[in-house]
Amino acid sequence: MDSLLTVATQVGILFALMSVGFVARKTRLLGDAAIKGFVDFLVVVVTPALVIHAFERPFDSSMLCSLALAFAFAIGGHFVAIVLATAFLRHRSAPTENVLKVAAVFSNAGFMGIPLEYALFGSEGVFYGVVYVGVFNIVMWSWGYCTMRGVPPSRIGRGEARMILVNPGTAGLAIGLPIFFASVNLPQVIDVPVKCLADINTPLAMVVIGYHLAGAKAGPILRTPMAWAAAAFRLVGYPLMMIGAFSVVGRFVFLDRTMCLALVVSSAAPVAALTAMLAAKYGSDVDMSVGLVSGTTLLSIATMPPVIAFAMHVL
Repeated sequence: MDSLLTVATQVGILFALMSVGFVARKTRLLGDAAIKGFVDFLVVVVTPALVIHAFERPFDSSMLCSLALAFAFAIGGHFVAIVLATAFLRHRSAPTENVLKVAAVFSNAGFMGIPLEYALFGSEGVFYGVVYVGVFNIVMWSWGYCTMRGVPPSRIGRGEARMILVNPGTAGLAIGLPIFFASVNLPQVIDVPVKCLADINTPLAMVVIGYHLAGAKAGPILRTPMAWAAAAFRLVGYPLMMIGAFSVVGRFVFLDRTMCLALVVSSAAPVAALTAMLAAKYGSDVDMSVGLVSGTTLLSIATMPPVIAFAMHVL
């Protein structure tokens, strides 16, 4: 019960921050251009700063092992989710089916998962959470990108392939990992600005999500049974799958509890906001993508507390 109350309180705080973005849209205090700028700033500047700050800690060989396991579980989770989504999420409209598959696989691990990980587990939770975000970026810009475009991976151009490995999330990891391995203490003139930028991730990301919620349409989800299936898998099925994997593997290998819980939080987050952005850019079902992003975000206030509390109880 204490775990449920703790998680529910933190989720409630995030939704209180979202309400600021919601009101800002309804009162026209913010517009689409401003929000697009916020998103670009979050992705290009704040996310790498958050990753770098999370990895600025003394090297610990035990954490290195947990870090490798976090990568393995994040990759495995995405792989299994892709297999299940491809096998079961079908629709007569290819653009809609593409959105359903991507929505089921990819969570809002950066904008919603990391703020909750920091609130529940501090910087150590973010340390593992950014690993999930790094894997998310690689898989989203490969399989997710191809799925939204409706093209096989073999047709990706050289420039597009570069995006898979070179993007803000992986850039942060490329800088942060050497800092961790070398136990580097950044000079104050760099460290303080990096921390300040990392600290605005939560409020700014929640304002962006709240803004989009204010313009959401529920119709596409309500009229499509497969949308409910995709939402159920994203919010409940995927994190329960991760909890099951941790429970089984944990019988044979030592698993850091914070690492496991951080990855559960990442996997329990609602549909990734990037789903709607890619759908709009590549001609997939935009209404369905926006509906799934906003709908699962609203539903997550009811699903995330019990799922995460269950993980805290069994892991």
